[in-house]
Amino acid sequence: MNRLEMSLQQSIVTLWSHGWSFRRIARELGIRRETASKYVHQHESVSKPAKVPTGSESTVEPKPAKVPAGSLVRSRSQCEPWRDPIERALQAGLSAQRIYQDLVADHQFGGGYDAVKRFVRHLDAGQPLPFRRMECAPAQEMQVDFGKGAWIMVEGKRKRPYLFRVVLSHSRKGYSEVVWHQSTENFIRCLENALRAFGGVPQTIVIDNLRAAVTKADWFDPQLNPKIIAFTDHYRTVILPAKPFMPRHKGKVEAGVKYAQNNALKGRIFASLAEQNQFLSEWENGVADTRIHGTTRQQVGRIFAAVEQPQLAALPATIFPVFSEALRHVHLDGHVEVARTYYSVPPEYVRRRVWARWDLRLVRIYNSRMEQIALHARQQPGRFSTDPQHIHSRKRAAIENGLDYLLDRARLIGPHSGQWAQTMVGNRGPQGIRVLQGFLQLARKHAPANVEAASQLAQTHGVWHLHELRSLLAAPVQQDQFEFVQQHPLIRDLDQYQALMPDCFASTTQTNPSTESEHESSPPRSNPPAAPAVGTLTDTASALAGSGGQSPGPCGVPGTDLPG
Repeated sequence: MNRLEMSLQQSIVTLWSHGWSFRRIARELGIRRETASKYVHQHESVSKPAKVPTGSESTVEPKPAKVPAGSLVRSRSQCEPWRDPIERALQAGLSAQRIYQDLVADHQFGGGYDAVKRFVRHLDAGQPLPFRRMECAPAQEMQVDFGKGAWIMVEGKRKRPYLFRVVLSHSRKGYSEVVWHQSTENFIRCLENALRAFGGVPQTIVIDNLRAAVTKADWFDPQLNPKIIAFTDHYRTVILPAKPFMPRHKGKVEAGVKYAQNNALKGRIFASLAEQNQFLSEWENGVADTRIHGTTRQQVGRIFAAVEQPQLAALPATIFPVFSEALRHVHLDGHVEVARTYYSVPPEYVRRRVWARWDLRLVRIYNSRMEQIALHARQQPGRFSTDPQHIHSRKRAAIENGLDYLLDRARLIGPHSGQWAQTMVGNRGPQGIRVLQGFLQLARKHAPANVEAASQLAQTHGVWHLHELRSLLAAPVQQDQFEFVQQHPLIRDLDQYQALMPDCFASTTQTNPSTESEHESSPPRSNPPAAPAVGTLTDTASALAGSGGQSPGPCGVPGTDLPG
């Protein structure tokens, strides 16, 4: 049980005897009213004489005081003759049940098991387990705690701030500052001011389980505030919360808070928060650093400057940025609202919760694992900040992707489609971009082979309008090209026609007058002579020139029979 120092108990009783109320005593001494009332009642019960009943003799002897449990004045235990073997058994780690069994078996113990339990409990109480002192190497540990500061006059009323106290575990170098609230921002700023005052960063920081830093207290795996984690990452240190309800795990700063309260602030009243902080800074340099510490027997400031400060890690180049953070819900449009402004996140986080962290310049968005998923510059209220990468591919306009993207999609259909699109854009200019969008829409409705055939035909005919391409795509017309052959069963050799040529030329050279007149009177034929199947006109003329001038038959066919 915690008890106040004797000097503080005497102060409570003295102030009560002067007519002070419990409320006033508690306010001036920094204790609770119940505590002041308890010590006043204890003093009255001890100093007040016992009343003698009416009619009784004045020589009545007072009753003897009750002996507290565990004192030396008590009845002799049945286990007392076997104290030495019981103590050796306890040192060996044996239980009370095992000790009782051994006493009965080896020493014919006649007492009961309850007597052994009471005796073992008495021995354990008489030999408490000693505490182990924890001494730290230079720059290894820094302990942090809050207490009550001195009174401050605010608009004619007294107001008491919180005293923030930091102590380096090796040299006992301290830093003190008062704040109005134990918020996360104030806690971070006080820590940063302490590190800047020390000129370096220790390896670990031991803190209490205050709500501003610890969201869930757990000795084995505590959950820290995300902003505190960011602070430790910035300064490259580690925060280790103490075990809940174990103030002795950070006893150095517990004593440091009491030292600052009793030596620096007790009985003082300040006009403002800044005035009290200024006084604490001068007190640290002029009093706390020059004292000879009771445990180390060394001057605090000298040990810090010579031993511990050179071992501290270097400070980062910049201070920790001041930012705010909150949990946000992603809207259906893929944006979150931060300070009346809307910022985009990746589309897979729609309708999910994310962490938003913002300062004067940037807005950072984190997922539930505190992984950054978006980064934006701060915008004016009412504006939308949208990252193009956060737009879903199905919600992105084709023109936003650029001309090269559209041409690449046309080339994926086929080589003729890509060539037609490239040539069309070159001929149509800026209008060709919208024509290209329509072409890609047509490609979704038709097979790639049909689109390729229509594109090839359109490029051949120089068609660069979309409606003409639609017509070709609806009923594509493909012209087959044939090559002339030189050999075929229906084609005879020229040597077989050589015998006929003289008769044909002879008929043309020997003209009949009656025939000429007859031809002159008859109208000319409209059908032109058919072109020869093989050979050229020169070959035909040479063949005619080589004929023997035979007269043709009645139908222009010579009388000689041709072979089969």
